[in-house]
Amino acid sequence: MKYSRVFINSMAYELAPEVVSTSELESRLAPLYKKFRIPMGQLAALTGIHERRWWPKGHRLSDGALAAARKAIDETDVQISDLGAVVYTGVCRDQHEPATACRIAAELGVSKDTAIYDISNACLGVLSGILDIANRIELGQIKAGLVVSCESARHIVDITIDKMLAEPTMQNFAQSLATLTGGSGAVAVLLTDGSLNLKGARQHQLLGASHLSAPQHYDLCQWGLEEAGPQLYREFMRTNGVALLKEGVELARHTWSHFLEQRCWLVEQVDKVICHQVGSSNRRNVLQALNIPEEKEFPTYKLLGNMGTVSLPVTAAMAHDQGFLKSGDQVSFLGIGSGLNCMMLGLKW
Repeated sequence: MKYSRVFINSMAYELAPEVVSTSELESRLAPLYKKFRIPMGQLAALTGIHERRWWPKGHRLSDGALAAARKAIDETDVQISDLGAVVYTGVCRDQHEPATACRIAAELGVSKDTAIYDISNACLGVLSGILDIANRIELGQIKAGLVVSCESARHIVDITIDKMLAEPTMQNFAQSLATLTGGSGAVAVLLTDGSLNLKGARQHQLLGASHLSAPQHYDLCQWGLEEAGPQLYREFMRTNGVALLKEGVELARHTWSHFLEQRCWLVEQVDKVICHQVGSSNRRNVLQALNIPEEKEFPTYKLLGNMGTVSLPVTAAMAHDQGFLKSGDQVSFLGIGSGLNCMMLGLKW
């Protein structure tokens, strides 16, 4: 995938207001820790995550996405009538149907010829949305599109902790660790063809992207519903963390080679990278496998945890705001998601 006239003009975000420390979660797991003689602090030691943020109980996902969307619109003054597509890409949704994007589009007041739909691709949802809008722009179908997402971890973490206490086994503990890293937030990414008269300094050019998959590993991380009784279902999430890391890193290595070859870049020519934020072990293994020095990557997982689809774009926005990403940098977004799927985007910042 190569692009010649696609730009990112805004990456606006909204962080959930409630800060939840890893020590708070561990205190709820005290009976399990005592049974298996697990020292307090083990979760932070294994993941590198010290805290994450959650939305208040009863928070509506589309409200978070709308808050981020309105920030993107306000900072660019883009005309709502210029939005040719509004795409919601979160793992978490308001409901199964209709698309969560419908309420967001309605509240924004888009025109009747705007394409409105949801995309689902695990933690790569926002990147998938970016490429979907980019294709429409490159083909000349639209001038601008908005990708929005909102993720919430509170509910699934609460359910997981209850299950860990009700079924205190080491297997359950191991399969639940990844869930406990979950954070919450929202993001909105505005893409245009560069022809609109927008305010703001952002005009990051999307140059190209690579995508490889390994769907034989579809069962390494699952989030869904399981039967809990007659006509009764409960939410669950389980992850084979060791296998997921091993196979994810291997897929990333192949995708990175494909990406560099497609872009005609040497690894030394990539100035900065923004990775999906999982934790310390994932960061270390991915960067080592791709031969990328740690100083070229901007981490946020320590204070925000894993916010799913929202993690990478929010991290990129923060990296820009703090001066880590500079005008003219050759930047790569590196995303690995359950499935397994891997996406890598190249941008001129």
